Order: sequence, then C-alpha cells, then structure tokens
Amino acid sequence: MLRVICQRMVKGADVMDKGVLTFFCGKMAAGKSTKSREIAKQTNAVFLSEDEWLASLYPDKITSMQDYIKYANRLKPQIKKLVRDILLTGTDVVMDFPANTVSQRAWFKSIFTEIEAPHHLVYIDLPNEACLKQLEKRRIEQPQRAATDTAEMFAQITKYFEEPLSDEGFKTTRVMKKAK
Repeated sequence: MLRVICQRMVKGADVMDKGVLTFFCGKMAAGKSTKSREIAKQTNAVFLSEDEWLASLYPDKITSMQDYIKYANRLKPQIKKLVRDILLTGTDVVMDFPANTVSQRAWFKSIFTEIEAPHHLVYIDLPNEACLKQLEKRRIEQPQRAATDTAEMFAQITKYFEEPLSDEGFKTTRVMKKAK
C-alpha cells in the first residue's frame, strides 16, 4: 500500500491513474446482472446494481415502467457523483445499470468523459426467445420479481431497446449467445 501511495506522489495528483468504468447493454434477462457480477469479482471492482439501490431506497414503489423511470432518474445524480469519485481514486467500477438506449448510454458517457476515465461497454446480444426463457426461470428463482418479470413487461421494455452503434464512440465487447 505504501508503495502505491509513493508511486502516486511521484507521478503527481494530476496524472494519477483512473479506474475503468464497465457497464452493460442487453435486453431484459439477457444476463447483464450475472455477467456484471462475474466481471466485478474477476477484476476486484466496486460493483453497483441499480436493482439493489432501487429496492433499498424505494421498496415496493416500482410496479410500472413509469415508476421505474421516476425512481431510476432520482438515483442518477448521486450515483454519477459516487462513480466519478471512485474512478478518480484509481478503482474500477462495474455498473449493473442499463445502457440499453442511446440516452442511457449518453449518461454513462458523461460519467467517464468528464474525468477522462477509461471505459468498457459489454453488449450481451441474446435473442428474444432466450431472454424470455431466462425471464421465466428468474421468476421461479426470485418470486419477489414475478410481478415485474413478465412477458408483457419484456415486450414493453424491449420496444425501446437500441443496439449500440460504433458511431456512439464506445469501447465495446459484443457477447453473442444463442437460444437454448
């Protein structure tokens, strides 16, 4: 630890290494949460889950898409500040927050570009049929999500999904999966 502190003192505060921000894109039940936890563990990164924050701060308040948007937007300013502060310490952050639309990805971009931190967008590309099978399995394994993890909710959310495009300027890894 002392060696790291001394190295940073020699480098100077201006050029201290920043952590990497890793975030995910993929349809509902594509495996973003599973993959994000896996990467956070492998890289010893700080893991932040939107679902966990929402459940903790707004228990039993989210029953519709409008509720989700309302409460998720309340989190964003503080989460952005927290993530930036963590990245500035040189610590990696893995965010299990959706980057499924151009506007959601723009929010992530604002986090890392303002502090010139590196980033990594992981796009999990899974066909609808496979997502629906995983959604059904998740309802059984997590009965508390049965009210929101439905085929109807999947259809409602998926109609807004926008595949990331190269002109958005992200360093992206595409993970393609096939329906089982």
